[in-house]
Amino acid sequence: MPIDVPLLAKICEAPGAPGFEKEIRKVVLAEVKSLADKVTTDNMGNVIALKKGRSSAKKSMAAAHMDEIGFIVTHIDDKGFIRFNPVGGFDPKTLTSQRVLVHGKKDVLGVLGCKPIHIMSPEERGKNLKISDYFIDTGMPKKEVEKLVEVGNFITRYTELKEMGECVTVKSLDNRVSVFVLIETLRKLKKSRKKPAYDFYAAFTVQEEVGLRGANVAALDVKPDFGFGLDTTIAYDVPGSQPQERCTSLGEGAGIKLMDSSVICDYRMVTYMKEVAKRNKIKWQPEILAAGGTDTAALQRMVPGGSIAGAVSIPTRHIHQSIETSHKADIEACIDLLAACVCELDKGKWAL
Repeated sequence: MPIDVPLLAKICEAPGAPGFEKEIRKVVLAEVKSLADKVTTDNMGNVIALKKGRSSAKKSMAAAHMDEIGFIVTHIDDKGFIRFNPVGGFDPKTLTSQRVLVHGKKDVLGVLGCKPIHIMSPEERGKNLKISDYFIDTGMPKKEVEKLVEVGNFITRYTELKEMGECVTVKSLDNRVSVFVLIETLRKLKKSRKKPAYDFYAAFTVQEEVGLRGANVAALDVKPDFGFGLDTTIAYDVPGSQPQERCTSLGEGAGIKLMDSSVICDYRMVTYMKEVAKRNKIKWQPEILAAGGTDTAALQRMVPGGSIAGAVSIPTRHIHQSIETSHKADIEACIDLLAACVCELDKGKWAL
């Protein structure tokens, strides 16, 4: 069944830098209120949607973070140019001339600028740009900028979702595509009238890009027996890549995480997820991410005694760049895999 591209666009285009997830949270709350048995929001801003299972003897939990990498205003100079710090990890070379929105008293459109190559010295041309080399040009003088913007306002990239061949492209597929997957999993469960094996907590978390902070709090609250992280992963299946570098490839199905730099997935969960994929004829691929972590680590650790944790990963090209790309069939496979996994947990072999 084709994915709901307009909903994915709405989710991806909503702003929400770490600590400033208010607007994307509104979108999530509007979608999940009719899909879950109970919806709550905690003090940090995590949204927890409970779908009752066939049994309450155990709990399962999936986490998808709502925040996107962004910036925060640190200074407005005498000419009205805005200086900023990153909130989350950026590759500076991807920022030149990109449009951004500064979220002040109202949204202000800006362009990321730096020194033009025409007036760089030969030494400057050979150096990599740093975040501090950039400024934001709003086209307004200081007096007008200060009517709308102040130090501490957050900034996000500005792009619209476009379909490109079999793919979708937009800023913030990391991790809004996982937010979409989690919402659509709840919708799939409701439409099919299949109940999860155990009470299922769908967590839409905050501040992952700066250290899994929201997921830590959500896991401490829910205390799941089974945990599923949901996040994008590297698809380095492009010219110049070597087979051992690719991590995943677009169009090859849902990623089943084996490990990343923050977690080694429970071997019982990995085996279980592979069996579920095979049983339900869901296309999948193994994923090992050499650097980078996800909410999976929080779900595994921030529970007394730990949880049996794994992750569904969405292969994505150009992560943490201006435009990210995912394959629509992979997104669909991730929805199918997560829904099947939460419904069949009572069939798993969980003995150590």
